[in-house]
Amino acid sequence: MLQKFLPREFLDIAVGVRLAMRAISRSILRASLTILGILIGVSAVVTVTAIGAGARDQVTQQISNIGSNVIMIAPQSAAASGAKGALGSGTRLTEEDGKAIVREAVSVSAVAPALRAKAQIVAGEKNWSTQIIGSNRSFFTVRSWPVVHGAEWDEHDEATKSKVCVLGSTVATKLFGDADPVGRTVRIGRHVYRVLGVLESKGEAQFGGDQDDMVLMPISSMRGRVIRTAPGFAGVLLVSAKSADTTQRAVGQISSILRQRHRIAEDREPDFWIRTQQEFQQMQQAIYGGLTALLVCIAAVSLVVGGIGVMNIMLVSVTERTREIGIRMAIGARAGDVMIQFLVEAVFLALIGGVLGALVGIGAIQLLSGTLGWPMKLDPVALGIAVATSALTGVAFGFFPARRAARLDPIFALRHE
Repeated sequence: MLQKFLPREFLDIAVGVRLAMRAISRSILRASLTILGILIGVSAVVTVTAIGAGARDQVTQQISNIGSNVIMIAPQSAAASGAKGALGSGTRLTEEDGKAIVREAVSVSAVAPALRAKAQIVAGEKNWSTQIIGSNRSFFTVRSWPVVHGAEWDEHDEATKSKVCVLGSTVATKLFGDADPVGRTVRIGRHVYRVLGVLESKGEAQFGGDQDDMVLMPISSMRGRVIRTAPGFAGVLLVSAKSADTTQRAVGQISSILRQRHRIAEDREPDFWIRTQQEFQQMQQAIYGGLTALLVCIAAVSLVVGGIGVMNIMLVSVTERTREIGIRMAIGARAGDVMIQFLVEAVFLALIGGVLGALVGIGAIQLLSGTLGWPMKLDPVALGIAVATSALTGVAFGFFPARRAARLDPIFALRHE
């Protein structure tokens, strides 16, 4: 009775679904192998996109951990070694450059000159190889990096070159374990430094490595003891713009001030380079985006292979069911009805593989993030696209077998054994 009110196209599809399910149930092993190919492809795509989304989020978090509206200035000679190696290289930036920027650049709120060196730090019977960073009190503000236990050094410590330091959380744990390091002493080379506090944990750096694996001290205390440099030399200048809106304005002001101080004409290449927080983020997002696209393409190949498997199985199915096709046509089925029957069967197989592949992908995401600690993020949109793509794969690779079935001569089909 209900059939009177339903469109013929809907009834054709319903019949196609019923026949597809009957055909699949008759050859479970063949159907399972067909589904497996799509399952592998979809699960690979889901997992790879989750890895990419998690990596992008991690990059964003790492960039935000740099500080508040941070601008990095380094000597042009440091560009070849990258931003990670910039602290402690180059010959043209000085602490006086930093003071001039604070004094003259109206869009800048603070500047922290910085030196870096690798050294062995000793506490009692324990020792640890770490990086030593020398800067001024503005470093805590520019990097938005507070001391969570103990205290910062003061201006008197900077002026008198006091042997004081603040530990990163990793160094504090390696040297003192659960004990309180504040007030204790550590030795770097032949110099003994008093620990004032422990920095807040920041985790992995945007260029790799552990940000918390470091010792921070006044730049005046570091120069001549941990590292020997020319008076006033700064490896890099870390600058904090007053707001995100004024960052580009601050870059222009900094460039103008340094050109003037270094006597470099506007038409000449500067002896320094300037990078903003946003530029670092864009560079890393581009790298991760390209890598994710490559991995998705590789995963998509497995989905195509699964689609080829669907086509091969459907071609075999058409050959085996030639007589059945002839009988359907003899009792009134149109070529379009036969085509819908086989097309629905192909889509049904691919869709089952897509749904199961999505579930396997979700399981893989949970397993990898839980056991290996990989940063992964399940994107519902990507999940939906992956399942929809599996259905489209069924349409694309099932079309040729379905058309072949629809074009069979009924008389030839009835004679087929």
